[in-house]
Amino acid sequence: MRLLLLLTAALCLAQAPAPAPSPSPMQPATAPQVTLHTTAGDLTVELWPDVAPKTVANFVKLAEEGFYDGTAFHRIIKGFMIQGGCPNTKPGASGLPGTGGPGHNVKAEFNDRPHVRGVISMARSQHPDSAGCQFFICHGDARFLDRQYTAFGKLVAGDDVLEAIATLPCSGPERSTPSKRIEITKVTVKAGK
Repeated sequence: MRLLLLLTAALCLAQAPAPAPSPSPMQPATAPQVTLHTTAGDLTVELWPDVAPKTVANFVKLAEEGFYDGTAFHRIIKGFMIQGGCPNTKPGASGLPGTGGPGHNVKAEFNDRPHVRGVISMARSQHPDSAGCQFFICHGDARFLDRQYTAFGKLVAGDDVLEAIATLPCSGPERSTPSKRIEITKVTVKAGK
């Protein structure tokens, strides 16, 4: 009798339909990207809303409004960084380059992402919550800035453009004023999925 039950059970299992395939895993989310179209070429940055959501939202909003269009990289230190995003660098603008802002500040979102080549971070004054629109892209290792400046993305295309900008001849007291104007002609935003 036991043998008959086992055979019947085995026969039923053999005729049972195969289990439905498990649903395919969801595609991983992609981070939003911005492309800074410059007179030296394009710099494409993947943004990090997971570690700096307010900073990313502010940067994207300003980019979509055209705030950065016509600004220039006004501070360049080879081996350290290139800095841009100041409205005072637009043609015809008054005010000292590096001192302009959007009329608001963004609270600091210091995080554990290291300041290494290609990382984009918010420029600020002495006060931690003074960032608004100016940013810098690291040309070299700048880990001494970690957890003191808000890193919010990383260069994913255009390292050759970063190199070309960062190695421009510079003058001035800090030797950071570029000899050639490198303008951000437009910033385009590609939303993440």
